[in-house]
Order: sequence, then C-alpha cells, then structure tokens
Amino acid sequence: MLAFIHDSQVPFTNNQAEQDLRMMKVQQKISGAFRTLEGARTFARIRAYLSTARKNKRDVFQEIVAALDGLSFMPSIAA
Repeated sequence: MLAFIHDSQVPFTNNQAEQDLRMMKVQQKISGAFRTLEGARTFARIRAYLSTARKNKRDVFQEIVAALDGLSFMPSIAA
C-alpha cells in the first residue's frame, strides 16, 4: 500500500493472482468438484482468457463473440 501512495502505477493490492483464482474455488464449492479434469481445464482456460481481456481493457462480451467467430485476440507482449 505504501508503494501505491508514492507511485500510482503500482497496484493497490498485490493479490491479482488470488483474485484470478477465486472463481475456480467458488465453482468447486458450488458444484462440489469438477466432473472431469478436462472440464476443469476448460473452465480455467475460459477464465484466463476473460481475465486477460479485462487486463488489456478489452470489451469482454465483444471478445467472447469474436472468439466464437474464430477471431480471438492475442495480447501484445510488453516491451
């Protein structure tokens, strides 16, 4: 938090990874478990794609539509 006060580019919290994984745990608690390992992988892949879209300030709904049309975006690599 102190770094955030001095530099606004630093995230206010350092738990972005925890936030990204939270929905996986919620899904497990609601369902009890994933039915298959492939189902868990698919869920994680979709969540990662949506998280990446949000982090790149993309419209999530439009990215879903584009992905279903076969036009998924690839984020640029930071230099």
